[in-house]
Amino acid sequence: MITVPGGQVTLSDRRTERTWAVEVAAFHLAAYPLTRADYTEVTAAHSGSTQNGQDGARLPADSVSWWDAVRYCNALSRQEGLTPAYRLPDTADGADGADGSDGGIAWDRSADGYRLPTEAEWEHACRAGTTGPRYGPLDDIAWYRGNSRERIHEVGGLRPNPWGLYDMLGNVWEWCWDLYDPQVYGSYRVLRGGGWFDEHWSCRASVRRRSHPTLRIEDVGLRLARSLQP
Repeated sequence: MITVPGGQVTLSDRRTERTWAVEVAAFHLAAYPLTRADYTEVTAAHSGSTQNGQDGARLPADSVSWWDAVRYCNALSRQEGLTPAYRLPDTADGADGADGSDGGIAWDRSADGYRLPTEAEWEHACRAGTTGPRYGPLDDIAWYRGNSRERIHEVGGLRPNPWGLYDMLGNVWEWCWDLYDPQVYGSYRVLRGGGWFDEHWSCRASVRRRSHPTLRIEDVGLRLARSLQP
């Protein structure tokens, strides 16, 4: 994992034309999206589509719901002797919330276990001190519709950002912890980064996407984070 320095990031939402600044503390973030091999090792569950005959270990884990991602974080934390970051209600231990909502899940911010990044952490890490829409030329850093041949690709095949993080844009969208806009969209969670089937305008550091926490689709995955401990 990469230690991401703290700083301030300004988030924006095109739908509401709102901007807001967030202070981000230093934290750890995985250098790559979670791979199918790592997901399967912990969960013994299939972790991706078999698009074009691909089923490679270093492909990003995809078709992973937000609920799947949260449970994976807790399972990996327990496997490594860490304190799970998420407290899940009994009804959500092996299944999504009965009503499809967050089901009363709570984030223990003092825990040393694995978790999803907040969207402020994600954008701060993606930008890595840069100020433009991307941290480099798109074809050099991201798999998107223009160069992906409409399929997913192994992690780490293109240039990283200045902080050593690969595939922050393109390949698979990545779940964040945050609710998108609970007043309008209820339990929908934030996705960031763009995917292999997206046009270039979706693969920008500021782009926000929303989806239901039970969604499983072939261009959505996750990246692990951990809080720095005092």
